[in-house]
Amino acid sequence: MSSVLKVDGLRKEFGGLVAVNDVSFEVGHGEFVGLIGPNGCGKSTTFNCISGLLKQTSGSVEMFGEDVSELRPDQIQNLGMTRTFQHTRLWRQMTVIENLLVPPRGQFGSTFSDRIRAVLTPGSNPDEVERLERAYSVLDQLEVPHMAHNLTSELSGGQSKLVDIGRSMMGDPKLLLLDEPVAGVAGPLAMKIFNNLRNIVDETGISVLIIEHNMDFILRQGVDRIIVMNEGEILMQGTPDEVRGNREVIEAYLGASGDLQEGSE
Repeated sequence: MSSVLKVDGLRKEFGGLVAVNDVSFEVGHGEFVGLIGPNGCGKSTTFNCISGLLKQTSGSVEMFGEDVSELRPDQIQNLGMTRTFQHTRLWRQMTVIENLLVPPRGQFGSTFSDRIRAVLTPGSNPDEVERLERAYSVLDQLEVPHMAHNLTSELSGGQSKLVDIGRSMMGDPKLLLLDEPVAGVAGPLAMKIFNNLRNIVDETGISVLIIEHNMDFILRQGVDRIIVMNEGEILMQGTPDEVRGNREVIEAYLGASGDLQEGSE
């Protein structure tokens, strides 16, 4: 399996604090990978270094065979990577479909007015007609076409997360980085989000790297492989079954006497 993402010896320091230390892993084409670990273990910092929001202290990041360690976030995005953040960033007084139609910076015009014009006059050129069709297709993939004309201010937290994922998919990315997309989302909807992502990976061949704090939840959600971080370092990498049975992982989450129970909450 060819790699779309290769992280090698990544290290990030903040003053005297080492937040990420010698982190190395790969994500293959069409692979659905979970990045998990206790709060404060360096997951989001790793994401920020991969996506160019933070400059790593040392180490390298390759994407689609190209070294992106020195590139800006927009340059990395143009290669085919998109990411979400823990907190959704939606236009609250626009509808769901309008949020999906707002082009990312640097696409369909470089100014704010160009981006808004793309929403207000979606049929004004062939590119925008195609984008409108793409937006409805994304909502179909996420199984929420009925929400197209709802204001995002009316949505629940979980529904807002779905729209945020939908926005990230609008550019047909080859690699999607999702930062805790089900944090604070009720169980049934959280499972729906993961199931939809699994289906999208299988149907499109996109690669997904997803941060999740709840280990028991992600172990039951059909990811191909899990990378476990603890105290800024990689503790282990393996299949869900391998992670579930690893004593070091259990201790990192629950302490030396802890134990994971199948189906526990």
